[in-house]
Amino acid sequence: MNHLLRAWVALLFAGLSVLTASPVSAQDDSWKLEPDARIEVSVLSAQTTTRDEDLVIDGEAINLRGQVGVALEKGDTRFRIEADRIEVIRIGEGRNNIARDRFTATFETPVGKDFDLRLMARHYDDVVTVEAADTDEWQGAARITFEPRREHRVRIEGSWRERDYANGPLAETSGEGPRVDAQYRRRFGRYHYLQFDLRAESIESDDPRRGYERESAGVAYTRPITPDLRVRPALEVIKTRFDGRLAPEGQLRRDRLVVPEVELLWWPGQWRIEAEAKYIFFDSNEPVREREGYRLTLSVGYAF
Repeated sequence: MNHLLRAWVALLFAGLSVLTASPVSAQDDSWKLEPDARIEVSVLSAQTTTRDEDLVIDGEAINLRGQVGVALEKGDTRFRIEADRIEVIRIGEGRNNIARDRFTATFETPVGKDFDLRLMARHYDDVVTVEAADTDEWQGAARITFEPRREHRVRIEGSWRERDYANGPLAETSGEGPRVDAQYRRRFGRYHYLQFDLRAESIESDDPRRGYERESAGVAYTRPITPDLRVRPALEVIKTRFDGRLAPEGQLRRDRLVVPEVELLWWPGQWRIEAEAKYIFFDSNEPVREREGYRLTLSVGYAF
């Protein structure tokens, strides 16, 4: 399967290169090559305590993100490749900085009057996942969108992930597994939505620390305040079951995460200014992991 994902990535990149250089593309004025870029700076403040009110996390961080991409478009058909780099500067003693790279290739096209198809190949380098703090991932996904009217949109997506874990002085291990996403969005007007999301995923691994199963459900309501400003309250619930991690009484570890949040989005022109406040409730049958706290984020970005 790993070879298939790499082949998918190569196919998407090769397809874009061929179309870019194709004489047909040169002769057909409807093909458009659209480069783009984005920069973003985020400031994050978080505090988390255990149920006994012992401080676990109390710190700030600065996130620096850069993205470059190029798309080849003709009507509603689109090829796109992009690269992201995120640098996280953690403020405080004993907190290490981290970085993450992401490379993505996508192909989107209508497949009928009310249906659209998207294929995606993606690679993450040094990303933090639920089961490990240093993960490399190859991902392939197919998504179908059904939108009979602008008021109603349904999306179903299936993904396959293959992951390699860095384990410090120990040998690297790996895991793989599927993810399925379902989404329904009700549109009331411009930037005025009610959206429901469901997700089920799993990772299987010979490393007993890495395998897990997870389900999540979320709801979000977006309402415009002005043409450039909107507010977005949301709620997400995530349940995780680990395959090889044990709680104190010998049972397998089970976690539940509940996250209410509210977000303000101000997008004047090409600027992207977003403020987000989350409160995190984390329950587990491993009592030392039970905790709660807040996370505040302010992001300022510019899309070229």
